[in-house]
Amino acid sequence: KKGTIGALIVKSMPGGERYTERDKELLQYVCAQVAAAIERKQLHHRLQYMAQHDYLTRLPNRELLRERLAKALHRAESDCGRMALLYVDLDHFKQVNDTYGHGVGDMLLQAVANRLQGCVRETDTVARIGGDEFVVLLDSIQAAEDASRVAGKIRQVLGQPMRLDSHSLSILPSIGVALYPENGREEHQLFKHADEAMYAAKRLSDRLDPA
Repeated sequence: KKGTIGALIVKSMPGGERYTERDKELLQYVCAQVAAAIERKQLHHRLQYMAQHDYLTRLPNRELLRERLAKALHRAESDCGRMALLYVDLDHFKQVNDTYGHGVGDMLLQAVANRLQGCVRETDTVARIGGDEFVVLLDSIQAAEDASRVAGKIRQVLGQPMRLDSHSLSILPSIGVALYPENGREEHQLFKHADEAMYAAKRLSDRLDPA
């Protein structure tokens, strides 16, 4: 329906029999069946992508994050390795929506998503789990300082002004860090610790900057 997918060609050798109209109909039927199978496969991939990614930022959503976290935990346990979760929440994001509108707020979230991805390795995962909340999964780190270093880089990068729809905006994150195995060996333990650490960082930020 959207154009050509490919071509299925049958060629006769010199001196061989010429194809009949029945042969052409059979070839067309085979082409239609192959095209339908390809389109079903493409649709399946699109639906799977939509089910596992955030529609606005195109980042993995909570479902895909948990799938990758389960694999990371299994690897860390098998290899006696280390990993970390960073819970990132944007300070005063509601003020951005209230002042500039939800369109600018959405552009800010997209810009934050891009900058977060630039702070980590390809093997790591940046996910948006709702609203202005992001989670960074650092897979196979060497030491706790690696997670602290990434958190510091995120604060620095997000603190740089962003030009959005003729507005220059800056936003700072509150970040909570959970380390495997120090802060837990299971998914819910790591999420709980990172979440609590993030809220502790946010309370401290609010005391230092009530605005």
